[in-house]
Amino acid sequence: VRRLVESGGGSVQAGGSLKLSCAAPGYKFSDFCIYWYRQSDGMEREGVAALYTGGGRPYYYPFVNGRFTISQDNAKNIVYLQMDRLNPDDTGKYYCAAQFTADGVCRGSPDYWGQGTQVTVSS
Repeated sequence: VRRLVESGGGSVQAGGSLKLSCAAPGYKFSDFCIYWYRQSDGMEREGVAALYTGGGRPYYYPFVNGRFTISQDNAKNIVYLQMDRLNPDDTGKYYCAAQFTADGVCRGSPDYWGQGTQVTVSS
């Protein structure tokens, strides 16, 4: 993976939705863990969700509380993060990250990062 590209960020009002996309142009997501992280101003980066592209149940950090869905489109080689019921605390820059895994286990230590896409939720 040489480059990860996020898109889909924007500004929404509380209660709204956004769908983020993560692509790796010219590269296929095979045997990778794809992560979404976020970072708000003055805060440390935190994990949001993770998915193993070879299958299995996605993982969500507790604050997600059923509001977000991580998924993949194998034909388009894109991983999505559908975010619903957004609130102002979800404001931040969202990053896609990738980690090759030979055993299908996502260990939370990605090797590749995108530049991020800004999400702003107003009250």
